[in-house]
Amino acid sequence: MGFRRMGWHELLWIGRVLVLMLLVHGVIGWGKEGHYAVCKIAEGYLTEDALATVKELLPDSAKGELASVCSWPDDIKWYYNWHWSSSLHYVDTPDFKCNYKYWRDCHDLAGHKNSCVTGAIFNYTRQLFSAYQDYKPKLKYNLTEALMFLAHFMGDVHQPLHVGFTGDLGGNTITVHWYRRKTNLHHVWDTMIIDSALKTFYGSDLAIMIQAIQRNITDAWSNDIPSWEYCGHHHTVCPNLYASESVRLACKFAYRNATPGSTLEDDYFLSRLPIVEKRLAQGGIRLAAVLNRIFTSEVKIARA
Repeated sequence: MGFRRMGWHELLWIGRVLVLMLLVHGVIGWGKEGHYAVCKIAEGYLTEDALATVKELLPDSAKGELASVCSWPDDIKWYYNWHWSSSLHYVDTPDFKCNYKYWRDCHDLAGHKNSCVTGAIFNYTRQLFSAYQDYKPKLKYNLTEALMFLAHFMGDVHQPLHVGFTGDLGGNTITVHWYRRKTNLHHVWDTMIIDSALKTFYGSDLAIMIQAIQRNITDAWSNDIPSWEYCGHHHTVCPNLYASESVRLACKFAYRNATPGSTLEDDYFLSRLPIVEKRLAQGGIRLAAVLNRIFTSEVKIARA
């Protein structure tokens, strides 16, 4: 149906959807530093087969480094031809319920099912997995894009406010002050906690922060790694689990003591930073586990 045949009610509805999309467009995941950290951690846990295949699929611009392209989906969604991907960065849940259900929550603003971050993770995992079997898939997927989308969305789903409440767009409409800077709660979790940590504890050096997280993986969290990697029933990926964790953390830590107009300072920062660093670690470990399951030595890429 063309615009000339639409009534005012339809046009008004479309206008509202577009305004909401512009608001949600501010959702950028962990920010470049966070996504880089997730993928850099993942690189260290890839098997030899998986690492070789990842390097084969990466664009030349990546120079063999997955972490260097993990923010690509945030960069391209600003372009008209990629607007469809905006809803794939998050999944909103009913206000204050503090739980996530795929059938209820995974849809975009227009109600299209499976259009959310967990749906995207399932989709791009299937694309990569189907191409690495002994048969040629009916559809010819762009496997380089599928890899970069999957790596990015595995990071997004571990950011607690990417599984936040519908009413505030995952904290995007909750205006707060981060120390003296006016911002919104979602942005605090995307970038500001990480930025403050870099300046306060890591000499503004992301590599040092990643090394500290990797030491925690080896030492403090080593016993937890098998449970992080595990997917029940021999599934390749389990994003519903990751999303359920995120919304519980959003309720317990992100939204708590962060009412509209509040000022968030040391108490909030120091108590939330361990949550952020652990989610970066879990995102990296799980991304590696998924890629290791997809790119095993028993399967080969299906070429056209």
